[in-house]
Amino acid sequence: MNSSEKNHNFENLLIHVRQNRGFDFTGYKRSTLLRRVNKRLQSLSIDNFNDYVDYLEVHPEEFNYLFNTILINVTDFFRDASTWEYLGNKVIPNIIKRKKNSEQIRIWSAGCASGEEAYTIAILLAEALGAEDFRQRVKIYATDIDEEALNQARQAVYLAKDLDTVPTELRDKYFDLVGNNYIFRQDLRRCVIFGRHNLFLDAPISRLDLLVCRNTLMYFNSEVQGRIMARFHFALNDTGYLFLGKAEMLLMYSNLFTSVDLKNRIFTKISSPNIRDRLLEIPDSPEDDSSRGLSKHIRLRELAFDAVPVAEIVINIDGVLVMLNEPARTLFGLSKRDLDRPFQDLELSYRPIELRSLIERAYKERRPINITNVERYVSNSEKQYLDVRITPLEDDNFSLLGVSITFNDVTRYIQLQEALQRSQQDLETTNEELQSTNEELETTNEELQSTNEELETTNEELQSTNQELETMNEELQSANEELQTINYELSDRTLEINRSNIFITSILKSLQTGMLVIDKNFNILIWHHLVEDLWGLRNDEVINKSLFILDIGLPVEDLRSPICEILAGKTDFQEMILDTTNRRGRQIKCYVALTPLIDKKIEGVVLIMADVDKIRSMISHQ
Repeated sequence: MNSSEKNHNFENLLIHVRQNRGFDFTGYKRSTLLRRVNKRLQSLSIDNFNDYVDYLEVHPEEFNYLFNTILINVTDFFRDASTWEYLGNKVIPNIIKRKKNSEQIRIWSAGCASGEEAYTIAILLAEALGAEDFRQRVKIYATDIDEEALNQARQAVYLAKDLDTVPTELRDKYFDLVGNNYIFRQDLRRCVIFGRHNLFLDAPISRLDLLVCRNTLMYFNSEVQGRIMARFHFALNDTGYLFLGKAEMLLMYSNLFTSVDLKNRIFTKISSPNIRDRLLEIPDSPEDDSSRGLSKHIRLRELAFDAVPVAEIVINIDGVLVMLNEPARTLFGLSKRDLDRPFQDLELSYRPIELRSLIERAYKERRPINITNVERYVSNSEKQYLDVRITPLEDDNFSLLGVSITFNDVTRYIQLQEALQRSQQDLETTNEELQSTNEELETTNEELQSTNEELETTNEELQSTNQELETMNEELQSANEELQTINYELSDRTLEINRSNIFITSILKSLQTGMLVIDKNFNILIWHHLVEDLWGLRNDEVINKSLFILDIGLPVEDLRSPICEILAGKTDFQEMILDTTNRRGRQIKCYVALTPLIDKKIEGVVLIMADVDKIRSMISHQ
């Protein structure tokens, strides 16, 4: 079967799943889907997707196993603890600060799986507000496409190992121990509402202060991701926060969201203009001519600064970005929200060139610093060349106020220089070489255009690969949890076996007669301590050795025929009394009884031995 036919059959499988169960996986990444579905097919020993469709029609319960395979519900309480610490110490206090005392706080946990993430948010908010305010003001909407995971989340019942990442004081405060399980507090659980929701088909929950969607977007292709991000943008309040997983960067959606803390994947919505812009848009007061003139002057200076064709930024002496014009915003993907931020926190401070050391140099030398032909890679992997000029800004009293940095795009001139050099080389060749070169240039141009498109695709594939690697990591974590569960079960079985061995050993020690066990090759498997007392050989001297090579006072050759009869199945019991010499050299009469050792079939012989005189003595005393 060729790849085209295989892909067609796979799409038919997705359509069958959507029509029969309402799960639409067509927007998921094909590489991830193929890997997960093929894993399920291998477990069933099914070779192709058409046969699997037939199997689903005959076995409808298989849909649940398929969904559990595709939807990897790997989650923990306080997963990636440092990010939750930042959320609890920085983001949640800001949300509460911006709200009135009685105003409701709305949270959405999208892709909540079995609920650990939603209850983690509830714990942080309850810690910040107190239980009473939490119950009055907070609504947490937790959604997922997996109904089975949602049912588990609604119950809020977890094993002790599931709470390993929860600090002990929080576990004791927010969970009730019932039997061997922990249950999240019922009075707070009422504020967490679980429901089934498809991120790219269903309408988003609106008026949110915080939207948490961690390691969920990476399962979707770029088109569906774009649709979901637009819905998230609509769902958030203007001051709302978006909290993503560590594999999700939002590089393609800088027009919708800007990072608050990129390391912890905290973003905020880009929507309304900032306060400074709104002040400039306020109509002039007719009563105050000086104020009106000042506003016009500021606005005129703003427009002039933006009209400069060269990208320019201004940093004050404290290292804070205070001005940037429109070309700078366009060139480096900045926005007016970046104003008043420390320059060192911006990527521009070190890429495409390390500017912080150059700024210090300009301050020290009190003269402009020029750097030419700085290479910069733009989003489509093409090179851009910039001339950078760092100019210190001095007041009338020669005190430093800050620095102005301009970025002049000289890519066109560099390209023209390269083209002129190639033209000069072409002119030096013969007419025949010139014609051949022209043909090659045309071909090269087409190849470069094709390569450029491929590089753009590769850039997206690299980001997709990174997200797929994160998916694989979660799959490995899921497999590790399964292995850990198996390990717990094996530990329990080992404990039961050890108890059984101790019980059997206790029984053997309580026997008043000696016992030894041999296998079908006459090798000794068990050598009871009373047998050791009779013949004087220790356990480690006889184990795995043949009974018939032992040099003891027992005439072992007299036992060969009875043993062989029992091993052959001719009899299941033999007994006799033999004249023997014990380990002390005393002549005794030894009672010997033989029975088969059976495990489905005869595996050996059990021999019971006792000193006849000792047994008679014990009976007479009784």
